[in-house]
Amino acid sequence: MQVIELVHPYAPTQIKPTPVVLALGFFDGVHRAHQAVIETAQKVARKKKMPLAVMTFNIHPAIVYRHVNEASFRYLSTTERKQELMADLGVDILYVVHFNPAFAKLAPQAFVDQYLVALHADTVVAGFDYTYGQRAVANMQTLASFAQDRFEIVTVAEHDYQGTKIGSTLIREELDRGQIDAANQLLGYIYRTTGEVVHGEARGRELGFPTANIAATQPERLPGIGIYAVRMFVRDQWYLGMASIGRNVTFHDDNPVTVEINLLDFNGDIYDETVKVEWHHYLRGEVKFESAAQLIEQLHQDKADTRAYFKELEG
Repeated sequence: MQVIELVHPYAPTQIKPTPVVLALGFFDGVHRAHQAVIETAQKVARKKKMPLAVMTFNIHPAIVYRHVNEASFRYLSTTERKQELMADLGVDILYVVHFNPAFAKLAPQAFVDQYLVALHADTVVAGFDYTYGQRAVANMQTLASFAQDRFEIVTVAEHDYQGTKIGSTLIREELDRGQIDAANQLLGYIYRTTGEVVHGEARGRELGFPTANIAATQPERLPGIGIYAVRMFVRDQWYLGMASIGRNVTFHDDNPVTVEINLLDFNGDIYDETVKVEWHHYLRGEVKFESAAQLIEQLHQDKADTRAYFKELEG
């Protein structure tokens, strides 16, 4: 997959000269509804024997349009993760448009001319709720008037799960509530984050459950406070683990939230290592135990529950 970054106004020489089927969206999370858009575009591309291109943005449009604080915004998929997911879906060209103020000021007709027609779109595919400016003016229902018969338009209908529209907002809400199992159902894959192993208080080692303390290195959204069954990728291998997102309330009342992972079948010094974490299953909430002994007893149960979960997953 070729990744092409476009900063408005971009140089025309950056654009591939061949006609493409172009899928549109921000695609945060590349969830099941997003996958439906890309798979629809893929079918059209194969039928027409054209490359499949996707256009997305480097930051969430709300950061520019609604002045959301960029430093605090947390994504379901960073640009790097989005690239991995798009490649897995068979995308040939990924255009990453830098959503700067100049780009945001484009009128709908200018957007269509400069970012759809100029990208040589033979067919444009997007979800029913895609917008490219003010929602009442620049939506999928009005796109034909801006297209002026220069490309075909395919609109993908709403995708629901258990009667609820699948969307990035819903997935963020499920993550915040710790409902990782529901989030994974909506995503269509196991949610993943990245980080770096840093030094902590070493309390887990004292309890007989040494943990890797994970510091975020990307603006990724973490699940809510709780204990989870996870897998962690370190040194070219995946290991089973149980993760705690919380404040260590048994020992402190006002600690900052930390991410600590006890790997079940790994011992070694991995400080400063970059790791990936797959969030598979919510085990329980964070509990303030009356003693370290009670915590240790619960950790043994968490370990057993984690092994049982993955054993059942394997069938």
